[in-house]
Amino acid sequence: MPFLFNRHYTPLELKQFAELAQLAGVRLVEYQEGKTRGLRVAQVYTGSGLRFEVLLDRALDIGAAEHNGRALAWTYPALGAPQFYDPHKFGWTRTFGGGLVTTCGLDFFGQAENDNGQELGLHGRIAHTPAEQTRVTTEWRDDDYVLEIAGRARQVAIFGENLVLTRRVTTKLGADSFTIHDTVTNEGFRAAPHMLLYHCNFGFPVVSPDSEILLDVESTRPRDARAEKGFGQETRFENPTLDYPEQVFFHKPRADVNGYAQGSIVNRALNFGAYIKWKTENLPYLGQWKLMQAGEYVCALEPANYWETPRAKLRAEGRLKMLQPGESVEYVLEFGALARADANG
Repeated sequence: MPFLFNRHYTPLELKQFAELAQLAGVRLVEYQEGKTRGLRVAQVYTGSGLRFEVLLDRALDIGAAEHNGRALAWTYPALGAPQFYDPHKFGWTRTFGGGLVTTCGLDFFGQAENDNGQELGLHGRIAHTPAEQTRVTTEWRDDDYVLEIAGRARQVAIFGENLVLTRRVTTKLGADSFTIHDTVTNEGFRAAPHMLLYHCNFGFPVVSPDSEILLDVESTRPRDARAEKGFGQETRFENPTLDYPEQVFFHKPRADVNGYAQGSIVNRALNFGAYIKWKTENLPYLGQWKLMQAGEYVCALEPANYWETPRAKLRAEGRLKMLQPGESVEYVLEFGALARADANG
């Protein structure tokens, strides 16, 4: 039953007060300017103050997101439509617009490398793949008014992989959160490598000098010498500086009795923040990208099926996940705003 304006409403009561599109819904738009021209977007609003964008032409990734006018996601002006994607080396950054979720994979994520003669650009291809069979559903399901955007994005090449990402983004009237339910399937007739990371980008005011990360982990380690300088302070944030080399940390999160881990970033001065929950069964690792650079002020929490490791190394060590023909893997994540009392935990 929807909770709005400090009380619960039955479906019949709400219908008497207002057309539902006045309170919550999904609007389909198409960007018209610059590198985003032609990009199809579903704009979702739940009536609670939660608003977010689903980028239909970027594998149904999540773009800008806010709660009651305060940004949850970090966004960057490099965002581009798929036709501007540069797959070579670090060209991915030329069209990386941040957003709340950028999917990295499906057969590779991490630093650009060469594996078995194949050139692999930063973080893979799937985030620049337009979705197909997209559909928007707004309907009552029992006592909940559900908003759902669904579709599939295919990563395929002759003589190569044929991997399909099927995604559902679901929320409801009155909600401060939404879920992503993904299924990755090998629809080819040969085994294919499978690496997946969710690049979840939080920005100001969620990330600020008044903020901290709340995370239950078994262990944490820095990626390299740059991160070692910030080791022990990875859960707190400095003021923006003019020269701040990025820092990356690798966490081994603990799951609760239901198999979920949670990471939150809370701005104590505002009693405001955001969280991500995910099922650790198929996403047992968490990366953290911390960048306190002036103009590029962001912290990403990144559930993944590996810590960032060269695919060639995983292959050589026999640890590379290979999806067999017809095999599928499911992933479930939840994202939400923390406001008022929720941010005091």
